[in-house]
Amino acid sequence: MDTYLANPDRYKDTTYKKCGDSGLRLPQVSLGLWHNFGGVDNQSNALNMLLSAFDLGITHFDLANNYGPPPGSAETFFGKVLAAQLKPYRDELIVSTKAGYTMWPGPYGDWGSRKYLISSLDQSLSRMQLDYVDIFYHHRRDPETPLEETMQALSDIVKAGKALYIGLSNYNGADLLAANKILKDLGTPCVITQPRFSMLDREIEKQGVLSAATEAGIGTVPFSPLAQGMLSNKYLKGIPADSRANNPDSFLKPSQITPEKLKKVIALNDIANDRGQSLPQLAISWLHSKPSVCSCIIGASKVSQIEELAATQHQANLTAEESSAIEDILKSDINIENS
Repeated sequence: MDTYLANPDRYKDTTYKKCGDSGLRLPQVSLGLWHNFGGVDNQSNALNMLLSAFDLGITHFDLANNYGPPPGSAETFFGKVLAAQLKPYRDELIVSTKAGYTMWPGPYGDWGSRKYLISSLDQSLSRMQLDYVDIFYHHRRDPETPLEETMQALSDIVKAGKALYIGLSNYNGADLLAANKILKDLGTPCVITQPRFSMLDREIEKQGVLSAATEAGIGTVPFSPLAQGMLSNKYLKGIPADSRANNPDSFLKPSQITPEKLKKVIALNDIANDRGQSLPQLAISWLHSKPSVCSCIIGASKVSQIEELAATQHQANLTAEESSAIEDILKSDINIENS
């Protein structure tokens, strides 16, 4: 491939939101490498998506130790792209990775022990050919390891220069506040939390995550903002044969696409059309109307999807009337915290 030169106008019309009380700013959409960047995927397409995202001003690339398949292969791929094309731009990038789910056999390859977290990050750095990551997340709360041990390991990782910031993913509100209290006492506060959150998946509101993040000055970066594709345009007329829901390896199952949800999707699409947006763009706008949300981790299988969602930053914020109309559509959801 010819030498890559980034789009010189990539920052011209791009806005970045402050991540909680920290000095870190993130693009309104960030690119996640959970799917479509592993060893089994089309490497040419994956490369095109990465470079196109950066050309659009997307500076944040989100990974985890187990992303692939096979596990680790997304980090390996990203490391190769970084070395070959993006190395001159390293200081313009926010690279995040995580550890917390099963990565290797035995008692030290899972959850939240000091042994696992430090070993996993060392492996991730090797795969990505990096000296440090910008954000290192604990991927999920470990109920059998003292919170103090996990947080001490994360703090020590930052103090060792292997990460610049600490993040916590899939923590409920109470655990997020407790963990951050420990981290602040250690001098390395949590700056970011990454939960699953969308118009069709509001569990984190029931768990008090948004209110906890706002209280603690922590930025929120939702993943699965399109509800595994249900908030794309694919399901407006039912379940297409080539959809993610018909893939047996997908997290989205046909049983989850209920008539009630389809009615909501169609009604939400009407609001999007009235705003001059696509349904996926409305989904991103809605998330950015929530307290503490500073970016959204999007997945993609082609460049056009990244371009579509990146354009959301140039569209008008939701009005109070539009937000109320969306809540009316979603009102069958119960026990939602006032946010």
